[in-house]
Amino acid sequence: MKTLITNPSASAHDGSCTPSCHKEGQVPGPLHRLMEARRNAPWLVPTVLGMLLGLGWCAAGCDSTPTKPTEAAKPAEPAVPEEMDSAAKAILGRETQVLAFGDLAKTGKPQLLAANVVPKTPQNTIPGTVVTRAVVLEKDDGEWKEILRADEHLKNAGGYLALSPIGPISGWRLQWEQDETKGLQLYFTPVKGAVDSHPAPVGVRWNPEKKRYQSMDRSFEHFLLESPTLGETRSRLQ
Repeated sequence: MKTLITNPSASAHDGSCTPSCHKEGQVPGPLHRLMEARRNAPWLVPTVLGMLLGLGWCAAGCDSTPTKPTEAAKPAEPAVPEEMDSAAKAILGRETQVLAFGDLAKTGKPQLLAANVVPKTPQNTIPGTVVTRAVVLEKDDGEWKEILRADEHLKNAGGYLALSPIGPISGWRLQWEQDETKGLQLYFTPVKGAVDSHPAPVGVRWNPEKKRYQSMDRSFEHFLLESPTLGETRSRLQ
């Protein structure tokens, strides 16, 4: 096998001639092929180089892009049982919404909170859902019975709840929460009264001793007796 010399002229070197890296019979490398292509088709080389550089940049960009974490799907709220939905609509009409249901009072009996919700709640600093009427129903001996009502006034089976406004109320801002031990806690804030202005919320909770929903004092710690007449609804500790 013969060795190719990069410069066959001996006068071009101070010493002996240096052989080239390429030998006869050796497969040309990518650089050699690129140089050959440049001599044969100069217009093709920039295109090939551009493609190679583009692929390199794309790979680098894909590798450096952080992977966005997949957001966990929120669990769907349980559907209202048809029996409860029918019972609520039988009391308040077809536009009734069931807001909460289950063992709300921690008594072992199923209850539901339903209301006629105002479609667009007016903007206000007081939180809550504006309703025109609301009820709490309890299933007893196979029948759904009304045990609390909020319409123009707050009432239970024993009468008008303490701290309720004397004047009729056209709407309430209703807040509710389910406590693990105390059960359903309700807060009614009058939206508009014809006679009385009563901005403070009336807290209502199940009284396990009296076995009914009653209003509470301003500290939300003590239950207040209801009254058979509106004139005595201010505050009477039981």
